[in-house]
Amino acid sequence: MAITIRLATIDDLQGMQNANLSNLPENYTFKYYLYHLLSWPQASFVATTTDPELLEQDETQVTDIKKDTQYVRSGEKIVGYVLGKMDDDPDSTDKETPHGHVTSLSVMRTYRRMGLADKLMRQCLFALCENYKAEYVSLHVRKSNRAALHLYKDTLKFEVLSIENSYYQDGEDAYYMKKKLKLDELLASTFQNAQEEDDLESDLLEGIVVDGVSAL
Repeated sequence: MAITIRLATIDDLQGMQNANLSNLPENYTFKYYLYHLLSWPQASFVATTTDPELLEQDETQVTDIKKDTQYVRSGEKIVGYVLGKMDDDPDSTDKETPHGHVTSLSVMRTYRRMGLADKLMRQCLFALCENYKAEYVSLHVRKSNRAALHLYKDTLKFEVLSIENSYYQDGEDAYYMKKKLKLDELLASTFQNAQEEDDLESDLLEGIVVDGVSAL
């Protein structure tokens, strides 16, 4: 099963909203998703997979068979997303430093424990830093969401700045978290602990024997 992580587009919005409604208690209007994509088109990403049974069928057949909003086109469905933006809060206490905010992250239950949330977040952080020059990114997470806390704090190295009491509509408190962004540290070769870095110029096949395909 191939899973692709790519930039979100207007066509993905219903699928993203469906993933949100299916997994999270914090829900947003369609216009809010649209606002993110129109304002910061390079800050949100989706994880998609394909349905082999539908790939060979034409669009009319797919429309008749699959009316699930997860499906964005023939055989492709959204299984996760991250919604990112630059800070636009008029009441922000830091108006001088460009910084981003992760509004929402969700992965469908049957596709969890595959590292998709981690990969979506890393793509978002890199994009905010590279494209919008964000110096740091912030987010809120429920105190009871241990899985998300582990991802943010232990894996992605966010730090907890404060606890915001009754942040959510149901009265639950939220951790307010922040991570400083450095482009070099966000490169895939860095966080995957790669031993060598691709300079994008060297011959990748240099040093490999064609007969037997064995390294010298």
